[in-house]
Amino acid sequence: MAGRSHLRSVKRIAILASGSGSNAQRLIEHFRTTGSAEVVVVGCDQPNAGVLQRAWDLGVPAFLFTGQDLREGRVLTELRAQRVDLVVLAGFLRLIPLEMVNAFPERIINIHPALLPKYGGKGMYGDHVHRAVIAGKERESGITIHFVNERFDDGAHIAQFKCPVLPDDTPESLADRIHALEHAHYPAVVEALLAGGHAPRA
Repeated sequence: MAGRSHLRSVKRIAILASGSGSNAQRLIEHFRTTGSAEVVVVGCDQPNAGVLQRAWDLGVPAFLFTGQDLREGRVLTELRAQRVDLVVLAGFLRLIPLEMVNAFPERIINIHPALLPKYGGKGMYGDHVHRAVIAGKERESGITIHFVNERFDDGAHIAQFKCPVLPDDTPESLADRIHALEHAHYPAVVEALLAGGHAPRA
């Protein structure tokens, strides 16, 4: 009985991703180490995305879906079937429908590669963000972890972590620094949220 009780207490995470999946891999490995939660499924909207191979290599079930599947509620049906406690977006590029936001109130989070509210919104992802930050002559950038609502990059902020923008930065060199922040901090913030505590805010 004690074993069953322990299993029920482990939080269940779904990851939605569109790209290579380095943050997804970091999250899966982190929670396998801590045992405080488990990534039970990875959903992806791009059939050639690297995140699918990473999930399969790590033995995590993965499923493909289309934008229509997302809009018409089939992704939400899958997440409910998986009894998910938290939905974590990790490089996921589509807008989350209001129906899903309402089904998981303050239980969908996203990571954005800039210090919101600057450099957010539709089309602002990946190198598009880093180019804009450099063109804007910003002296610092970073990541923003935030709750998801029905608008791009508009939900309440959970935590931000900063890094310098160097005079000779390229989008690629700045991206490397941003990825290091993501890998260092995203799992810890997710863990703090699941524990019901306050997320760290460096």
